[in-house]
Amino acid sequence: MSDVLKALQPRKVFEYFEVISNIPRGSGNERVISDYMVKFATDLGLEVKQDEAYNIYIKKPATPGYENAPTVILQGHLDMVCEKNKETVHDFEKDGLELYIEGDWIGAKGTTLGADNGIAIAYQMAVLADDTLKHPALECLMTTDEERGMSGVAHLHPEYLSGKVLLNLDTDVEGEFLLSCAGGAKAYLTMVLDKEAASHELVYYRLVLNGLKGGHSGADIHFERANAHILMGRMLYALKSKIDFKLAEIIGGSKDNVITRECEVTIAVKKEQVETLKATAYEMVEVFQKEYSAQEEHICLTLEEVAVPKEVLIDDCLNRLIDILVMLPNGVMGYDQHMKGLVQTSLNLGILQMHSDRIELGSAVRSSVASRKVELLAKLEAFSRAFNLKFEVKGDYPAWQYNENSRIRECAGELYMKMYGKEPIMTAIHAGLECGFIAEKLPGLDMISFGPNVKHIHSPQEVASISSMARVYEYLVKLLENLVAY
Repeated sequence: MSDVLKALQPRKVFEYFEVISNIPRGSGNERVISDYMVKFATDLGLEVKQDEAYNIYIKKPATPGYENAPTVILQGHLDMVCEKNKETVHDFEKDGLELYIEGDWIGAKGTTLGADNGIAIAYQMAVLADDTLKHPALECLMTTDEERGMSGVAHLHPEYLSGKVLLNLDTDVEGEFLLSCAGGAKAYLTMVLDKEAASHELVYYRLVLNGLKGGHSGADIHFERANAHILMGRMLYALKSKIDFKLAEIIGGSKDNVITRECEVTIAVKKEQVETLKATAYEMVEVFQKEYSAQEEHICLTLEEVAVPKEVLIDDCLNRLIDILVMLPNGVMGYDQHMKGLVQTSLNLGILQMHSDRIELGSAVRSSVASRKVELLAKLEAFSRAFNLKFEVKGDYPAWQYNENSRIRECAGELYMKMYGKEPIMTAIHAGLECGFIAEKLPGLDMISFGPNVKHIHSPQEVASISSMARVYEYLVKLLENLVAY
């Protein structure tokens, strides 16, 4: 096991963060990390339960003097988004992360860091292992499969919990306290493919569009960054207006909650059309660079000749795919008119996967207004009928509604002002948090969400601030200590 973080303080926080970074824990692959948490709690002599979804429930008794304070639930998720740079050799099913430190930032070489939400797990472990802290009775809830649709928390056993206050530790801006979040769902469109034998009289080129920033499809959607799938659709549409071509392959993103950073296609043209292909493709890149000059600095395209594949799409399939990519809604659909700058409704085309017999497209749909989410899903269903696509909705999750009478909001704000001499930001987020599901299963629970500074979540550029991780842990410890008078 590596010990890159061994000199950092508070020692236990960074030690545990490095421990879990060495355990593969992509969404759907949490059995090992879940079993590890059972052993961790058992070794500490604490009560622990593991449910059928591998969610973990750990209880730690109140310290003397806190017996009458309400039980506090600390909550975060065990899984992480597994994204890597194309050239990075890494097996997320088997390999631990290769951590590094650069200035005040922790990152992982060529991959996502998993600070979302490994920091919450490290915080919980540090609190559980430290018998010098003062706190009410604690229940640490570590959920699974949050990133793929919150299926872990959907299987939550409310009878395992008795807490009245919940501190969700799944946010990424220090000093911001979240009081509500959007609901969402995953919409999948499937197109059946018809193919024909590839012609040896054509030349074949791979076009790779990359260099985009990407990011979290909820937390970063308001930046209106470029989506590589949408750009590639526009490029293919422009090419189709000038030359005839065949398409052998398209490779895009695999996660709906990630703004896609790159997309590649393999297309075939006549030899005399190669120069038009190159000129048109690079002209479109220049168009994209101008359009996104404020958001994207490194949009680029590479072309290379490749070997003749076995098959290509028939023209009808190709034309339909291009139309789908050009017409499919994507990005911000509307802003909240009550909270300036907050996205109300959006969707992100994060999945574009070509199989032997079909193409699958998946979008993360989000809205803080339930009826707008329903409306957007209805539009996608109507879109699928128009293009003769199979339509399916998965992972539907509720919004977390704002609580006007939150005592924990008051306690958290007062302490932050006392510790740092400035008002915290009390706000909402367009991304989904598990608080909506938890509120449904534990009615009356008083909740707030906070965390340290983490940048570029859901991308290989993800980094977490060392100093912020330390400050927020200090704040968490003090908040627990102050809840004796909640």
